[in-house]
Amino acid sequence: MTAPETAPETTRETTARVYGHHIAGERVDGPPLDRRDPARNEVVARYAAGTAEEVDAAVRAAAATFASAGWRRTPAMARAGLLDRLAGLLERDADRLAALDSQEVGKPLAFARGDIDLGVAHVRQAAALARTAKGESFTGLAHAYTALATREPVGVAALITPWNFPALILLQKLPYALAAGCTLVVKPSEFTSSSALEIAALCEEAGLPPGAVNVVTGTGPAAGLPMVTHPRVSYVSFTGSTRVGREVMRAAAGSLTRVGLELGGKTGNVVFADADLEAAADGIVFAAFANQGESCVASSRLLVEEAVAAEFTTAVVERAAALRVGMPDDPRTDIGALIHHEHRDRVHAAVLAGVEAGGEVLTGGSPPGGPELEAGAFYSPTVIGSVGRESPVFRSEIFGPVLSVTAFRSGEEAVDLANATDYGLAQSLWTSDLDRAFAVSRELEAGTVWVNTASDGSPALAFGGVKASGFGREAGEEGLREFTEYKTVQFRGEPRISPFTRTDPAR
Repeated sequence: MTAPETAPETTRETTARVYGHHIAGERVDGPPLDRRDPARNEVVARYAAGTAEEVDAAVRAAAATFASAGWRRTPAMARAGLLDRLAGLLERDADRLAALDSQEVGKPLAFARGDIDLGVAHVRQAAALARTAKGESFTGLAHAYTALATREPVGVAALITPWNFPALILLQKLPYALAAGCTLVVKPSEFTSSSALEIAALCEEAGLPPGAVNVVTGTGPAAGLPMVTHPRVSYVSFTGSTRVGREVMRAAAGSLTRVGLELGGKTGNVVFADADLEAAADGIVFAAFANQGESCVASSRLLVEEAVAAEFTTAVVERAAALRVGMPDDPRTDIGALIHHEHRDRVHAAVLAGVEAGGEVLTGGSPPGGPELEAGAFYSPTVIGSVGRESPVFRSEIFGPVLSVTAFRSGEEAVDLANATDYGLAQSLWTSDLDRAFAVSRELEAGTVWVNTASDGSPALAFGGVKASGFGREAGEEGLREFTEYKTVQFRGEPRISPFTRTDPAR
């Protein structure tokens, strides 16, 4: 069982946690990789820096467990029971898991706790799907002919997860893969690995066999790439940037390994004049700045009808300016720290580029002041007005607390602006006209379209993108299917009459 050497029972741990890899139920140590928390710039965790050697050991452990009768023949109902037990353990340890993610990501503790709750819901949803999964039968295709269609686990699945929602995104993948009957190798972000290691240990406490869930920590080039290219990995589920997603796809092509990619986004929020403007302002500010804007579905573009643009922008700016930037463990905090100082600097550079392209900073636009925050990677919630469609702020994913504002005059222009990006993960639409809602939602290019809401969802609904936001789906029945292969088994009740059979003696 992987466990930290030091685990003080406090809200904010002051001694660095030390972990090894989690392979076949055992702790495997390696060269240390330090993680500094982004709010106080203190070393809070030390992970093992993995290489191809540890990846190979983890994949072999997963392959051996998958091949063993004890896992391969485990009925779906039994897998569902294991997942239910895992959900209970996650609920038991929810406060500690949330504290780990809050500290390592820099997000407010309350948001991290919400991530764990949603992750538990995914585990329970996967358990329910395992109980209800069924195949199909086909009869009457030909005389005395029957076919069965089944879905079987792909085998060893590699899960590569990002730093912005460490536990939640893992739990959007892991339970569905286990419900399908796969075994797993996991590579969490080198910035936020603690919760993945803790969850792997909880999987075995729930009763999963050692080797069903393995975790190798380290950087993408050293540990992630060998995982993608390993010949015994059958499927790779990757969440991260579009740039790295393209690298994953190229690396997997050599062995024709299937991949699912959930990549970047640039969500547009189309607000028509007839919308409930108060509700829209509240929803968009939440969706733009929650998790410090470090979300692939962050509502980073506001597209508002010209007739109400000034009024609505003022309402959004007032709400954004009122958000409190502070320490993640302070219950008054709305906006925590960004993942690290280099990322904070990239966010600021993007804001400056937006201003140079003609935008106007309406609030924020710089790191906040104050001695309490000066050591951390904090950035003020920022709204930039007068943003044109060619501005880098409009087109590029910033992944920070930055919202751009662009006005439109017609529904056609609104759709054109919303789709004027390489990304297609999510879009949001605000209107009181039901006919318009249906018509415009059909035209928006995205895997998810929200109507009069934003950053919403359910574990029962599949999630994923189009265009440069990737392909494949997570969660729901479609998410489980990602980890399966479709097989037909065909039966013929009578001998087949061959066209080559000679019935004429004269031939």
